Amino acid sequence: MARSSEKRSATRSLTALLAILIGLAAITAGLAQWGGGQYSPRLGLDLEGGTEIILEPVLTGGQKVTPGQINQAVDIIRQRIDANGVAEAEISTLGGNNIDIAIPGTPTPEQLEAIRKPSQLTFRAVFVQTANVPTTAPAPQGTAPAPAATGKASDTGKASSPAPTPAATRTAANAPVPSALRAATSSPTATSTATPAAPTATAPPAPADQPAQNAAQDEKAIAAQTSVGLVGLGWDKKKADAAATVVAKKFVALDCSVSGALDKVVDDPDLPMATCSDDKTSKFVLGPVEIAGSEIADASSGFQTGPNGQPTSIVEVRLSFNAEGAKTFADVTRRLYGLKDQPPRDQFAVVLDKSVITAPRAQAVITNGQASITGNFTVDSAKQLAQQLKFGALPLSFKLQTQNDITPQLGQEQLTLGLLAGLLGMLLVVIYSVFQYRALAFVTVLSLVVAAVMTYLAVTILGTTHGFRLTMAGVTGLIVAIGVTADSFIVYFERIRDEVREGRPLVAAVETGWKRAKRTIIAADAVNFIAAVVLYVLASANVRGFAFTLGLTTIIDLVVVMIFTHPMVQLLARTEFFGNGHKWSGLDPVRLGAKVSPRYRGAGQFGTGPRPATRATTTAPGLRSADGRGQA
Repeated sequence: MARSSEKRSATRSLTALLAILIGLAAITAGLAQWGGGQYSPRLGLDLEGGTEIILEPVLTGGQKVTPGQINQAVDIIRQRIDANGVAEAEISTLGGNNIDIAIPGTPTPEQLEAIRKPSQLTFRAVFVQTANVPTTAPAPQGTAPAPAATGKASDTGKASSPAPTPAATRTAANAPVPSALRAATSSPTATSTATPAAPTATAPPAPADQPAQNAAQDEKAIAAQTSVGLVGLGWDKKKADAAATVVAKKFVALDCSVSGALDKVVDDPDLPMATCSDDKTSKFVLGPVEIAGSEIADASSGFQTGPNGQPTSIVEVRLSFNAEGAKTFADVTRRLYGLKDQPPRDQFAVVLDKSVITAPRAQAVITNGQASITGNFTVDSAKQLAQQLKFGALPLSFKLQTQNDITPQLGQEQLTLGLLAGLLGMLLVVIYSVFQYRALAFVTVLSLVVAAVMTYLAVTILGTTHGFRLTMAGVTGLIVAIGVTADSFIVYFERIRDEVREGRPLVAAVETGWKRAKRTIIAADAVNFIAAVVLYVLASANVRGFAFTLGLTTIIDLVVVMIFTHPMVQLLARTEFFGNGHKWSGLDPVRLGAKVSPRYRGAGQFGTGPRPATRATTTAPGLRSADGRGQA
């Protein structure tokens, strides 16, 4: 019964391995067809080449660049590039001021823009939000105006008379619905991610001959609403009115659809500003900076967790603040949540390089510094926003000085030589196995093939999902892995042979030998993996590629030994060829010096018999043996 159970266990393990290989192949094919992947591993700079860009800092007035600023910018840019995994990019300073970046492959313009963006990240309150319609133009015929925004006329809390309806506000119903800002919890109490736009009122179309009058009304209405917002932040009424008048004129004149519209926008952290959304569809009047991007401790993205603890279909961006930022954020959300009936004053804009990348609506008072932003996010857009929040603040603004294509440093010839070296190493392992273990080398060869296929598929998938690129150092790690895998086979096979020498039948020798070898194999692989992790953490550049492939192949070696090598030997031990100790099986008890010889009884059953004599023993004619029983 026990032997039958072992056979079923071996069959299940091999079935599981087949399922894993089919799954990896299916993922590779799916990513290649629909996920922008490919059927081969992505290569690094030294094997494929790439793009070199040189960034030059933009200085204003008497500003000077310090080495600390450049080093900080290099660290942030490296984090941006490596945010998806081991990208194998090379980043260095050039001439003390410029930054030289070499990126494998051909990056898209969006990727290059994301790398060099100055990304001065700030958080500002929203006073006005409208769709981007030039306010100096007449309103489209047939457009129904929305109710005008109203605010508090004074600190007494009395509502003022309705302000003139600005042309931009008349199209607010068409503006993008803001996302939601709530406390980050595992069981959110609300699933709604947006507040619907206010219904439009019925009114006659605006006359086509009143653009100038509309513009004047716009400025007054926006200035009034902005002044209310500033007073709510504790500003003096007179000072608030003066600042609101200035920003209202800028808002009316701003057309986000014009290229370079934000170039003239002054991002003064102490004053309100008129700006645009990053997709150019909305305009904003924002308050002074209340939280700097440097106060964000971490940001991540993913699917929101529902009340039952299971992921939902809602994509969210989670962010956490440091101690100082959490305290400020609690005060801000307490104020915004109190304005939930006065949109858009309950919104908090995240401003990246003068553009609003998101303006979520506060749906709770967040006191622990852990916030969740939800809205019309896709997985990719949420991931991009999380990276902008996490790695957003560069100490300087940079412009692109030069961009050039770079050729491979090693090229196809060196890659071919490296692969040949790997094949030669594998061939030597096979030759040694055949010489040492005879037919048992068949298991070694198949195990190496399975490990190679699994490694190839894993590296290909990681190239698409995590930006991993295979460099010559990584190829070296794969070659070293052949020796790691061979060590596992040798430990296991030698344990089995030790048990055969003790006189155990092969089936029992396989199980006992595996119990002893398994501990040694796990310990050896654990040491290799720890070494790979330490090297990956402490090293940089291409050495990390070597450490990564070494760690990956160590894990694959353990998987292959557990669910392929051992089950295969279990099944082979039940055959007559191996079980009866054929001289070419590699488990010949005579050759191994066994005390007894296993006898095959069929159907995977064995018995034992006396060890066959290695040479004849005779006595001289006419003499008796020492015990007197012998006879000539």
